[in-house]
Amino acid sequence: MPSGRTHDRITLWALPFVTGVTFWQTNSGNLTLLVAGGFLLGGLMFGPDLDIYSRHYQRWGFLRFIWLPYQKSLRHRSFLSHGPIIGTTLRVFYLGSFIAIVGIFTLFVVQKLWNFQLNWQTVGATVTHTLNLYSTEFLVLFLGLELGAMSHSLSDWGGSAYKRFQKQGVRGLLPPRAKMKKRKVTNRGSSRGKVKARNSRAKS
Repeated sequence: MPSGRTHDRITLWALPFVTGVTFWQTNSGNLTLLVAGGFLLGGLMFGPDLDIYSRHYQRWGFLRFIWLPYQKSLRHRSFLSHGPIIGTTLRVFYLGSFIAIVGIFTLFVVQKLWNFQLNWQTVGATVTHTLNLYSTEFLVLFLGLELGAMSHSLSDWGGSAYKRFQKQGVRGLLPPRAKMKKRKVTNRGSSRGKVKARNSRAKS
């Protein structure tokens, strides 16, 4: 598995390519900026390695405690943290839920302390309207986050696959089920050979 510095270098080296392709496809500076920003964020501090004490985790500074429940709930390099789409979706939902809880609690405290009248239906309608109005921007930002996270996960899987190839050859690249089937076939073949040998000895 590549080190934290290697992951950072991969993110920074891939940034010009991601930026260029995005601008080529969208011809929009704003959308390109969102994708590039999301890619940097996903690759440097909002990536899959938030499930362990990593550089991603450390870069959150005094807000690192946010991710402690996330770390305790997931196994490192599980599909829920490193899987395509679902990993980024889960992290966005997790962070969004935390922000929503903090926001609601803050508004509730302000309302009680300063006798501030707040219409919660209006707040909900405002949030929904904002999400609908900037749905394209949010989607593009999510795409950038996913690209940054996948650059991390793919480098992890590629590094692990290369190490297995060095140790086991092509067999190391096969999925676990294929390896188990091969082992069963070889075990059956060896057991049949032993039975034949016993039978021939008994006949002689």
